[in-house]
Amino acid sequence: MNKKILFIQPTIYDDKGKLLKKNRLYFVGLAHPLLSALLPEGWTSEICLEVIEEIPWDTDCDVIGIGGVGHAARRAKDIAIEFRKRGKIVFMGGPMVSLVPEVAKEYCDSVMIGDSEETIGQLCKDIENGCLQPFYEKPLTKLSFPRPRYDLVVGKKIGYFLPVQAGRGCPNTCKFCTIACLFKGKYLRREISEVIRDIKYIKLLGFREFLLVDDNIVSDREYMLELCRQIKPLKMRWMSQCAIQIADDEELLKATAESGCYVLSFGLETIVKDGMKEINKTWADPADYLRVIKKVNDAGIEVASEMIIGLDTDTVQSLNDTIEFVKNSNIIAPKFYCLTPIPGTPLNKEMNARGSIVDDNILEYCPSKSVNNTPHFSAEEITEQYWRVYKELYTIKAILKRTIFHKRMWKHPFRTIFFFGINMVYRGNIKRKVAPNIF
Repeated sequence: MNKKILFIQPTIYDDKGKLLKKNRLYFVGLAHPLLSALLPEGWTSEICLEVIEEIPWDTDCDVIGIGGVGHAARRAKDIAIEFRKRGKIVFMGGPMVSLVPEVAKEYCDSVMIGDSEETIGQLCKDIENGCLQPFYEKPLTKLSFPRPRYDLVVGKKIGYFLPVQAGRGCPNTCKFCTIACLFKGKYLRREISEVIRDIKYIKLLGFREFLLVDDNIVSDREYMLELCRQIKPLKMRWMSQCAIQIADDEELLKATAESGCYVLSFGLETIVKDGMKEINKTWADPADYLRVIKKVNDAGIEVASEMIIGLDTDTVQSLNDTIEFVKNSNIIAPKFYCLTPIPGTPLNKEMNARGSIVDDNILEYCPSKSVNNTPHFSAEEITEQYWRVYKELYTIKAILKRTIFHKRMWKHPFRTIFFFGINMVYRGNIKRKVAPNIF
């Protein structure tokens, strides 16, 4: 056999069952470039980003590795089935697969559970020796790895930045979160020298921006302060996500902004305080959101947000209030997700216990379709509310108000025009009933 793996990052299906395709992929995944760098001697790889490329079904690779996040699960399954028909060895991995490995195993030869850095080598050797195991799982004890194979993606139609990982995991344990379920409050960080090495290489490749991949960059304050100090001289712009507590740490917020960070994404979830209790996120106070967002904006950093629709506390009025909150909050790119009871999470167990889940076909789960009833809405009504909220926040008028006709246009014109473009892309997705997502 040829010792070569085709890694595939699947796209998703839209509501009409058609494959989502884009002219350009902005958020490139890190998993496949990283695993490519960890292959044993004699093994090589290729990467297919299906949203911008066609899958080479007649590939000469004997081994197919399929990854991706939860909403691509259905497409990942279909790809796996087709390649197995063609006699290929297929393995799968990723957050969703890790939570339901027995389900994934029905469609592939092997499943990588959790982090794969310390198991990819063994999987390759087992393939060579004809003794592939059905499951591979080895929790990381430290987060350290060689420079990812960015060269395998830079020639593709990607955006203006590449991903660099700092930490993995999160100390918080929100009930709905796959990260909390997989890492159980644990946070691992890379040596700063490794992170800086990767950033410098990205700059050498001609990029001036990077995405700092970290589930919560404020999980270790002193680590983040030192990382920012070392990023600053590189004169790179960057984006990331973190908990809202960064707003009240003036030293860290200032260091983050001065190091080149220009946008942070916050998981705000809901503006209803009881809703935060429902998901075990009481450390964040919705009544304080406007103040927090203003502090981050005043530091020179734009705020993107992620919120949930489908909590038990949601009503028509609370969702109307959410729309008004977003309009008045200075959030540059608001995103929403239907509450999804991912198997393995505490939320899933609670919903199953009370019988509120109406669809347990996890391979069909996606951010734009509710699968649970609440005291105020049926699952179908939640989905309708989801699209209503999105449509009202992504009218041309609403987009112009928070971009071109906003005071930020005078302070940061190029940045604002960039986000105007992002908003218009999201609007196009919404009109097609495709949830704005990592693509």
